[in-house]
Amino acid sequence: MKLLNITKLIAACACIHWPIASFSHIVLENKSATAGSTYKAVFQVGHGCGSSPTTAIAVQIPPGFQAVKPYAKAGWTITMQGNTGVTWTAASKETALPSAYFDEFILRGKLPEASGSMWFKVLQTCENASNDWAEVPVTGVSTKGLKSPAALLEVTAPAAPVAAIPAEHKH
Repeated sequence: MKLLNITKLIAACACIHWPIASFSHIVLENKSATAGSTYKAVFQVGHGCGSSPTTAIAVQIPPGFQAVKPYAKAGWTITMQGNTGVTWTAASKETALPSAYFDEFILRGKLPEASGSMWFKVLQTCENASNDWAEVPVTGVSTKGLKSPAALLEVTAPAAPVAAIPAEHKH
């Protein structure tokens, strides 16, 4: 009986700490999307800079991601840098994102017609520091070993259309 309770306690602790590990950097909620489609980029912020709250999130728009429109966020102002960047800035100290909380920053745009990897570099500015999530691997898409990886989106080729079954073959 004691062993069962200890096992439950260990499992509960693992569940509590697991989300923190999965948000060790800024990531996209949906990590793949179809080429040529409209994509809703949801950037998940899992912590501030140490204990310092997040006061701004600046996303560098990768080449090929077009017609970008950010989602408004209560208590934050939006600045557009043409089609090259979007910055959300806390309007006051009270609306900054506390380090212990999670939040999302969202924008929408049109993906290129070609498939491939698309990297979103994100500068997270905090009250007393910053995190520049801008590292991209030299080759491939593995972020293993990178201290501050950019957010990766895999743009996939559209699925091949399913051929229609001629009427004479339907039962």
